[in-house]
Amino acid sequence: MNTETYRFQVGAFDCIAVSDGTLTYTPPTFPPPATLLFASAPPQRLDQTLREHNIQPEQWLEWVSPYICLVVNTGERRVLVDTGAGDLGPDTGRLLRNLEAEGVAPGDIDTVILTHGHPDHIGGNTTGDGRPAFPNARHVMWKDEWDFWTSERAELELDEHLKEVLLTIARKNLPAVQDQLDLVDRETEIVPGVRAIAAPGHTPGHIALAIHSGGEQLLCISDAALHPIHIEQPEWCAVVDFAPEQAVATRRRILNMAAADRALVTAFHFPFPGLGHVVQRREGWQWQPVETAG
Repeated sequence: MNTETYRFQVGAFDCIAVSDGTLTYTPPTFPPPATLLFASAPPQRLDQTLREHNIQPEQWLEWVSPYICLVVNTGERRVLVDTGAGDLGPDTGRLLRNLEAEGVAPGDIDTVILTHGHPDHIGGNTTGDGRPAFPNARHVMWKDEWDFWTSERAELELDEHLKEVLLTIARKNLPAVQDQLDLVDRETEIVPGVRAIAAPGHTPGHIALAIHSGGEQLLCISDAALHPIHIEQPEWCAVVDFAPEQAVATRRRILNMAAADRALVTAFHFPFPGLGHVVQRREGWQWQPVETAG
């Protein structure tokens, strides 16, 4: 199958999952994948669960993560969810090229929703010369998230190991879109059919999105879960979860919502195209990816 773009419908809305590329998470820059993703997991349970997913723990030395942005064309608005990583890594920064391949020019995007301020979600805010990559777009972010990254809080509260890269990219890519920015501080419709849902924990003002059209729903969970195993093991937090207890509470609420509503779900870091359903499984949930041709 095409692993760069994937078109699908949500009611009358035309949607595209668009790859910005991948990043390889491996020591020494990052902890080993099992530690990075499942830092709070009991070791024996983690070992067993990984093997159930055909992952040999002793051989899992790197995690190649997809970065999947989302375009939603409502007919009246053309919305982009997250801008990818820009030049963060050698295999990132493909968003603009892949949009162009689908006939979408940067000037066609009129709304950019930034789910949170991590580099892989805001790194494509700007072009190489520092100008906004989407010059005609209103940019939307949760107020707590903006305030965190643009104040001293981030400097004081971020983990030392990743602080430099997180702050460098935030300070480059957030102020550049300030003149185009709207901040939201409550769950609200950003454009008709696209609603912001508070989903803090991974970062202070992380959001999810509920997208409704024609009786169908797409739930964009962004980084509320980083790996399909998080669907089955919602208590297991990642090293990069800013407030772990809050992240777990958010994840449980989002997964319960997804299963109860039988919503189509998109997740930024899941295997491309990052689409599937969350189904009830005994006392928890399970990820069922959509079947794609190819």
